[in-house]
Amino acid sequence: MKKSLLVLALLFSLVSFAQSPADKSFPPEELFALGSYYYPEQWDSSQWERDLKKMSEMGIKFTHFAEFAWAMMEPEEGKYDFEWLDRAVSLAEKYGLKVIMCTPTPTPPVWLSKKYPDILIQRDNGVSIQHGRRQHASWSSDRYHRYVENIVSRLAMRYGNHPAVIGWQIDNEPGHYGVVDYSENAQIKFRVWLQKKYGTIDKLNDTWGTSFWSETYQNFEQVRLPNQQEVPEKPNPHAMLDLNRFMADELAGFVNMQADILRRHIHKDQWITTNLIPVFNPVDPVRIDHTDFLTYTRYLVTGHNQGIGSQGFRMGIPEDLGFSNDQFRNRVGKTFGVMELQPGQVNWGVYNPQPLPGAVRMWVYHVFAGGGKFVCNYRFRQPLKGSEQYHYGMIMTDGVTLSPGGEEYVRITQEMKKLRAAYDKKSRMPKQLASRRIGLLFDMNNYWEMEFQRQTDQWRTMPHIHKYYNLLKSFAAPVDVISEKEDFSDYPFLIAPAYQLLDNNLVKRWTEYVKNGGHLILTCRTGQKDRDSKLWEAPLAAPIHQLAGINSLYYDHLPHSLYGKVDFGSEEYAWNNWADVLTPAAGTDVWAVYTDQFYKGAASVIHRRLGKGTVTYIGTDTDDGKLEKEVVRRVYTEAGVPTEDLLYGVVKEWRDGFYIALNYTSDIQEIVIPDEAEVLIGSARLEPAGVVVWKEKSDNKYK
Repeated sequence: MKKSLLVLALLFSLVSFAQSPADKSFPPEELFALGSYYYPEQWDSSQWERDLKKMSEMGIKFTHFAEFAWAMMEPEEGKYDFEWLDRAVSLAEKYGLKVIMCTPTPTPPVWLSKKYPDILIQRDNGVSIQHGRRQHASWSSDRYHRYVENIVSRLAMRYGNHPAVIGWQIDNEPGHYGVVDYSENAQIKFRVWLQKKYGTIDKLNDTWGTSFWSETYQNFEQVRLPNQQEVPEKPNPHAMLDLNRFMADELAGFVNMQADILRRHIHKDQWITTNLIPVFNPVDPVRIDHTDFLTYTRYLVTGHNQGIGSQGFRMGIPEDLGFSNDQFRNRVGKTFGVMELQPGQVNWGVYNPQPLPGAVRMWVYHVFAGGGKFVCNYRFRQPLKGSEQYHYGMIMTDGVTLSPGGEEYVRITQEMKKLRAAYDKKSRMPKQLASRRIGLLFDMNNYWEMEFQRQTDQWRTMPHIHKYYNLLKSFAAPVDVISEKEDFSDYPFLIAPAYQLLDNNLVKRWTEYVKNGGHLILTCRTGQKDRDSKLWEAPLAAPIHQLAGINSLYYDHLPHSLYGKVDFGSEEYAWNNWADVLTPAAGTDVWAVYTDQFYKGAASVIHRRLGKGTVTYIGTDTDDGKLEKEVVRRVYTEAGVPTEDLLYGVVKEWRDGFYIALNYTSDIQEIVIPDEAEVLIGSARLEPAGVVVWKEKSDNKYK
């Protein structure tokens, strides 16, 4: 018996100390690493050593090779040349740089697409996308898969045990940049996907509601990918939802297939990832589960938003990095990095301003604050030729001078030494922060469905979700953006913004969560439909009525120029976008009411106790989010949990014993730091794009 217990104890200790490949490459005590893209194929080979040596001298820990180099590796079918890449890897190793090796599958060589044009994707107008750019090959092409398997296998066999190669990136930003593939390969695979999902054509007809307008199909061969170019009105909404799911599955299958190929050949200590564009069709990170972890791409200064204040366009908005950090940290592997972050001005935006001095550094610290293991900036040298000539690198066009962003990276490498010296592996999240912790449920299926059927041209799904995310961050609440795969009981608070598609099992889980002491927040549009976008044959959103204390509800919209009024806590708030008009069930408290329109006096926000927890339903969607912020604050207050009140654009996070504050606003901000705290970087007076890092000494704060 004692021997058995000893064996069990030994096994437990081995499991406890087992490190993931990512932890071996990026040990916790190292905190954070910086990397940079380098393209040996784009530069004269006489410059490679100078460049990689310079990279190492700057404090960069790893580089990134080969995602666009298939034509260099296989210039003719069956003829391979890896000697140039061997030399580049050897030079990186010589100067102490680790290498992320990439599969070159976004850019098949010209001989492949000319010999086999059937591998190309096809636009909705029937035109095939030809060689000359990138991501023009179809994920649905079996022939392309065979060529992918060949080149990936050869790469893996060559570098799968190289000591300088720490990991692998699959493809690059897989997603066809939003282009739907209507090739014959995709049409065939879509029918196979549908047959697997539905089994019979009758089931598909029933789910899609094809009896409407006589859309009924007699067999799967008659079904085509929904295409706006082929129909006079918007396509069938159920077919569109399945189209998005199919594309996401094809993308995930393409990535997962390559991960499986790599694992057959590479060392167990080499990790596998891919880099994704967050909240972008057809990307659904939840479906990609054969990698060790995921990374994402983010460019903040591209002219697509004005930011906060007069200089905000030079810094971007905090939720672009914050939401992505909190989402990708909770996907496969429970860790993440940012594989592409701009080091300066780019070339492809609406307009391309210079980032504010300090902004590049602030973005890197935002990823660090969110728990990321690394940032890899795109790119080391500014290209002199090709499509991205005006895209800054860490090195300017002369090949030797640091860009402003490059100088900021050098500063970060020095500052990280100070943080590593102050790292305490025993640090735990302070109790006060842990008490605010909240899970934010997010599902791309809801995004796809509501973006296609907005019901009002003022509805935008991500701004609605970001509004709640931002108000939670203003409370200095730790937020995890989670899927339904997670254990809700890990969170004192749970919010599901506009969670339109659900089933009774999810409602049951929510109910159990609340009864056991959780605090659930639901917002407008939640529960209106089942998983296939069908309205319930019952009162609107019937599955959540008992849980939320609703007797009945309907929704209203207003013209752009008209604003309705809501009274909450003796304050009046304006709404214009969406209003769920609620009739509460007995025992449900009314927190806010509409004060005009024909339903004056009807409930806007309701709240009820259930078991040991509470449910709050916020039926109104305002433009400025002030109503929603005060309602959620009250949820925290009534739960006995204090919150902070940070200005939008001021970010405050905790990681590994460090507090980090950032300033995305255009004004100087004063950060409240306890007198006994040790300020490691910066000061409490934060300039725009400023960073401050400190540690607090109150041991009793740790749980």
